[in-house]
Order: sequence, then C-alpha cells, then structure tokens
Amino acid sequence: MAEKEEIKLLEESLEGYKGKIMPLNKGTLTWDKDLIFQARTQRGYEIDFDAQAQWGCIPTESLLMSVAGCLAIDVVSFLQKMKAVITQFKIDVAGERNPTPPQYYKTVEMVIHVSGENITPKKMERVISLSQEKYCSVYHTLRNDLRVAVRYIINGQGEGAVVEDARG
Repeated sequence: MAEKEEIKLLEESLEGYKGKIMPLNKGTLTWDKDLIFQARTQRGYEIDFDAQAQWGCIPTESLLMSVAGCLAIDVVSFLQKMKAVITQFKIDVAGERNPTPPQYYKTVEMVIHVSGENITPKKMERVISLSQEKYCSVYHTLRNDLRVAVRYIINGQGEGAVVEDARG
C-alpha cells in the first residue's frame, strides 16, 4: 500500500473517536480545603488536585500524563489499523520544568514500550509523526498561539473583567 493511501486510511479510521469530540468542553473545579480542589468533567469524571500531592495529583502532573495519554491513544489506534497486534504498551514520560515561575515544561520526553506482532520502526515513526503533527489535541493545545481568558465573579455578584493572555 502506498504511503499516501495508508495515511488516508488511518485518517478515515479516526472518524470513530475523533469525530465524536464535543466542540465545547466544560467542567467545574471546587475548592475542598487547604490547596486541594476537585475537578469534575461534564461527563462526570473526577480528579483531585493538591499542591502538596498528599490527597491528589499536582495539575502539571496531570498535564504531562494527558500529553502521554493523547499520544498513546493515537499510536495504538493507528497501529491497530495497520494490522499490528499489540500485546503490551506503556509510555514512560518525563517533563523538565522551568525552575522559577512560571514553572512551565521546558522539555517533555516520552519513551514508548510496545510489544506485539507486525510492529516496525517505520510504522512507529509514521504513527508518532501523525499524532504530533496533526492529531494529538493535547500537544497542539500547548502551542504558543493558545489564548486563555479568565473571568471572575466575587460573592456571586456580577462578572468581573476578563483577564486575557495571548502567548506568542
């Protein structure tokens, strides 16, 4: 199969889960105590955030895991469409953060450990490239052109000014 045909087939296969993406995602984050918060997605999934990492995860840890999770979903999906039989899959991920505020990730390194049949370096390079160049939503959300707007309401009274950040 020619490379362009294979890429087209892989892209068509994404319509299953990528096509069901809600264009607007919502959630709530509620303060529990100290610096512990509970996040709840619109679908009802929950995660606890804790600055001290005693009762929940640190938000930047969940961001790092989200980058790995998004890549993993793409890679496994693509490999399966390429007739690979995966028997084991794991990603080790490490992110180096800026030592002073803002303590953003300067680098992220991931190592995929995959076992199975019909898995070649050429296939791995292709599926990783496809994920990073086009399909990993989390990776692309971290781009410099991301706009973040924050509004606030104090004591339930009205809505405060919009504090907007446009990186880049």
